[in-house]
Amino acid sequence: MTNKSLYRILDANFNRAKEGLRVCEDLCRYVWDQRTLTRALKDCRHELTEIIAQLDIQKALAARHIQGDVGKSTSVTESRRKDIKAVFWANAQRVKESLRVLEEVVKLIDPKVALRLKDLRYKFYALEQKAIGIS
Repeated sequence: MTNKSLYRILDANFNRAKEGLRVCEDLCRYVWDQRTLTRALKDCRHELTEIIAQLDIQKALAARHIQGDVGKSTSVTESRRKDIKAVFWANAQRVKESLRVLEEVVKLIDPKVALRLKDLRYKFYALEQKAIGIS
C-alpha cells in the first residue's frame, strides 16, 4: 500500500465519521430535544477533528480522488430508511465503522493517536446506547 492510499483511507473515514456524528447530533438536538446528548456528540465531533489534526491532514486532502472512487455509488439500503430512529442507527454504525478504520490505519502513522481514536470509539458506543434508549 502506498502512503497516498493510506491517507486516502484516512480522508474518507474522517469525513464519514464527522458526517455521521453530525447527523446523530442533529437528531438528538432537533428531533429528541436532548441537550446533554447533543453536547456530547458535538464534543465527539470536535475531539475527532482535534485528533486528526495531529496528523498531516494536507496529505489526506491531497490523496482525495473522488472521480476515481470505485465505491462512491449509493446502495439501495441507503435510500430506504423506515423512520428517524433508523436514520440515527445507520449513522451510528457509520461512525463506529469509520472510527475503527481510522484507528487501524492511524496505527501505521502514529500509534499514540490511534489510542485516542480507540478511546473516542468507546465513548461513542456509550453515547449510542443512551440515544437508542431515548429515541
